Formats: sequence, C-alpha cells, structure tokens
Amino acid sequence: MASLLLHAHFSFLVVVNLLLSRRMTLVDAAPETPRMKPTLGLTGVTVNAMALIAPGAFLWITFVLQAGYVFPSGLAMWAGIFVALMLAYATALSYSELAKLYPGAGSSYLFAEQAFLNTTHAYRFSRIAKFVIGWASHLYYWVYPGVMVATMGIMIGYIVGTLFPTMINAAIPGPIFMALIAVIFSYAVAYIAFRGVSGSTAVALIINIIQIVALLFFAALAISYRAGHPAGSIGLALDSSGNTVKQALHYTLGGDNPSHPSALSVVLPHRFDWTMLQATIAILLLVGFESVTALGEEAKNPKKDIPRGVLLSLTIQGLFCYLIEYFAANYFMSSAYSLASAKGSAAPIGDMMVIIGNAMLGGHGQGFMLIEAFTVFLALIGTTLACINTGARVTYAMGRDEEVPEHFGILHGDNLTPHRAIWVLATISAVLGAYGALFYFGGGSAPDDKTIATLPHNLWYAIGMSSNASLSAMPNGLLLITLLSNFGTFLLYGLTNIICIVAFKEHDEFHGFKHMVVPIFGAVANFACLAFYIIGPLEGLGSVKEPLIAVLLSVIWGVYGGMYFVRNSRRRGKETMVMAKPA
Repeated sequence: MASLLLHAHFSFLVVVNLLLSRRMTLVDAAPETPRMKPTLGLTGVTVNAMALIAPGAFLWITFVLQAGYVFPSGLAMWAGIFVALMLAYATALSYSELAKLYPGAGSSYLFAEQAFLNTTHAYRFSRIAKFVIGWASHLYYWVYPGVMVATMGIMIGYIVGTLFPTMINAAIPGPIFMALIAVIFSYAVAYIAFRGVSGSTAVALIINIIQIVALLFFAALAISYRAGHPAGSIGLALDSSGNTVKQALHYTLGGDNPSHPSALSVVLPHRFDWTMLQATIAILLLVGFESVTALGEEAKNPKKDIPRGVLLSLTIQGLFCYLIEYFAANYFMSSAYSLASAKGSAAPIGDMMVIIGNAMLGGHGQGFMLIEAFTVFLALIGTTLACINTGARVTYAMGRDEEVPEHFGILHGDNLTPHRAIWVLATISAVLGAYGALFYFGGGSAPDDKTIATLPHNLWYAIGMSSNASLSAMPNGLLLITLLSNFGTFLLYGLTNIICIVAFKEHDEFHGFKHMVVPIFGAVANFACLAFYIIGPLEGLGSVKEPLIAVLLSVIWGVYGGMYFVRNSRRRGKETMVMAKPA
C-alpha cells in the first residue's frame, strides 16, 4: 500500500480520472453494439460504491445542517446517523439479494420489472412498477448532485474567505460567489461525464485510503483535545474574524451554547423526535451503496461480488468511518465551540480543524484545515461525478424503453455516453446548486443585522444577504434541496424493499428473515422517515418551510409523472397493464 501511495501521480488529470465512480471500459464487439467488459472483482465493485459514499465529503457537508436543523436537536446527531444506518443496512440487504437474482446493469429499475414479471399474477403491474421506481429515483439522482455542487461553492467560499478575509467573510461567504462556483463546478463535472473518462479502481482505492486516514486523524485529534480539556479548563475558541482566542470551557447540554458534557451524552438519542429528524438529514451520508448494483455487466462474478460489495461499502464507510468521525466531532464541542457556533458557520468542521491544529499541531490550524479541505474537494468531485453518471444512466435506460422522451436514450456517437441526459442533469444541478448557495443563510441560519452590517460591501454580497427579517422568512436553500433529495432516497429505498418481497415471495430460495422480515423493517423505517417530514412541522419542531416544501415538490413530481405515464402510453399505443406474461 505504501508503494502505491509513493508511485501515485497526483496531477490534476489523474485526480479527475481517479474520482469517477464507474469503471466503464467499453469494448466494441461490433460498431453498432458496444458492450461493457467485465473487469471488476470484489475490491473494484466495493471501491466504486465507496467513492459515492465519500466519508470525508459528507462529514464536512452535513454537519452544519444537522447542527442547525430544529436547534438544538443536533444533540441527537449521532443517534440519528445510527437510525439512518440501520434502515440503510436493511435496504442494502434487499439490494444485495436482488442483485443475486438479477445481476444486470439496471439496479432498481431492472429489479422492479423483473420481480413483477416473474410472479404468477402480479406480472400485470411490471411496467407500472418499473416506471414508478424509475420516476421516483429521479428525485434522488437529479437533486443529489445539486446538493453536492452547492456544497462545493460553500466550501470554496469558506476557504477563500480564510485566505482573503477582506474580500469574503469565511463564516458567511458571499452568496453570489458560492453560487457562481456551484454553476461552474456542475458543468465541469458534467463535461468529464460527457467525455466518458474511465476511472482507475487502483487509484480510486488510494484516494479512499487518503480520505479515510485524513478524517480518522482529525477524529483522533478531536478526541484527544477534548480528553485533555475537562470541564472548566481553558481552551481555544474562534472570534468573529476566525482567529483563535482563549476561552473558559463549560460543558453543558442546554443553554445558549449546547454541547455534550460526556462521551455517553454523544451517543444517547435524548429525544425520539430529535433522533428521527436528524435521520431525515443523515441518510445523505449513507446513500450510494446501491450504485454498485448498476455494475452487473462490469463485474467478473456479479452474483457473488456485487451483493458483498453493497454490504462491505456500507460497513466500511457507514459503520466504521461515520460513526467514529461524528462521535469525535460531537465530543469535541463545548461552550467554546458549541452547536450554536456550528449553526452559524459555513464550515463548522473547518473551524474545528483550525482550533485543533492551532492547539495540537504547533499553531498550524489553517494549514491543517486546508489539507483536510483538499481531500474533501477530491471527494466532492468523485461523488458528484458518480451520481451524475448513475442518474444519467437511469434516465438513459428509461429513454431507451421510451418511458421518457426517446432522445434521452441516445448515446453520443464518439464517447458512448448518454450525453443528452448528462447535460440536462448538469443544468438542473447548476440551478439547484446556485439556489442552495444563494440562500444558504436563509431560515434558521440567518445572521443578525449587526453581523450582516460587518460583511464586505462588494458584488459577492449583492444578493442573498439583505436583512435578518427577510432571510429568516425564507427557507434555507441547502436544507431544502437536501430534504428534497432525501425524500427521493427514502421513497426509492422503501419501494426497493417492497420489490425484494415481491421478487422472492414465489421463489424457491425464499428465506423468511432475509426476504420478508428485513425488507418489511426497511420499508417501514424508510416510510417512517418520510412521515416525519409532516409530523415534525405538525408537532412544532423547528421550521415548517423546508420539509413541507420538499413534500409539496415531491407530490407535484409524482402527479406529473402519473399524467405523463398515461399520456405517453396512449401516444405510443402501450398498455399500462401487461395483459400477457412474456415468455
């Protein structure tokens, strides 16, 4: 492993190559019929799934949302991740079992059709099931990249503000600057996907190792720092300019600066409603394990390696990396840097790295943060590219089946990529990402008027930073698109658990626990999280705007999908119900 790291060439092109989450080596049996070459073993398929889960990126991305969502429910952050992990495991087992049965390249879209076609009576619903799964998956695959590009804009804004504080405030970066970065990043990543650059699994493995080691190193320092600073001791905090200052530490659960008084407090759920609300965001950390089921035609032994790759990727990134990293970050917080501080920052993990680096690495807090941020930058390229590739191929498959406009089902003549779906997805990602960045400080994250008055008076703050009253009345842009993406995820995962039950109910390999108990738990858990989009606002938990708008947009998408399906069926002369079971 050391030799691999020493011989890796970290030029920009290799970095871009590295981060593709698909090894799409195409070989032409005939010019008209390109087909994928099976080259991936267990390590290859697992690493490709790990690239989308990306533990370094998501600790940085979601911590600020989890800290501020229904404040102070962030005290249940770790418990919320654990709940999300359990429903992810149940769903991962369903994906794993379906991949054994149908080792093709279509993931849930393929599973739905095949599961219903192989039943005695329910085969009539196969086309409907396939369309519903495909249409629902677009809420996840088309919105998720928008979350990633918005986050890239926010992270770059934080870094530029740290380096050039007179131009941009690091804690509150310029909304226009962040939105511009989001748009550029969206089209840049889409261009890589359009070109069809193949990623190296060996190099991807190296980047995963670098990312995991970097974040675990941060976790070790955070735990060590907290252990050396008991209640009442003097430690470091950040002032309004991002400089570290001495401040007394008082660990407390409540008050204006909530934080955990002990390690046990970090893992306790505190309140059931807080835990469930935290889980509605935490699922963003874990999605991606299912992407490996789209590699059926590229795996050497798909029936064996893909099912194992699904569970291995989730175990390594979710059970091992995330639970450790989130424990460390939550344990580190105190009255000197609490949930309130994290809620008001563009990058609380970056703030923690500055404090830790200044305290434990000879005053090199900013350098430590920048090195860690670079690994997050690499991870964001990879996970965004992975989702654009996956989302575009779902749209491509539906276009090829004429379930969406057929031009989506056309491959580029030279690159052999679904170019039309890629560029449409890039535009959607740019719009959503720009919106998420422009109104990142909306809703509960709105700074007070005194803070707004101290921000630089330049072009970067011309939009999205008016007054506390106007910002507070708006939904938080990043939280809204995150909850919309997560709604699609819960819907897709819940339906896939149901597909697993259908697929094995009449199969001779039916197993009561794996094919009934676990999928029922997975479906109920996913739909329970969906229910909290409405239960939370009804119970008066935090802002009602973001979850209810996400539900409304999802309902509109579903209604439009149903209307399109009926209209498209009539236009093409297709039966919505399959009248005769295919041979």
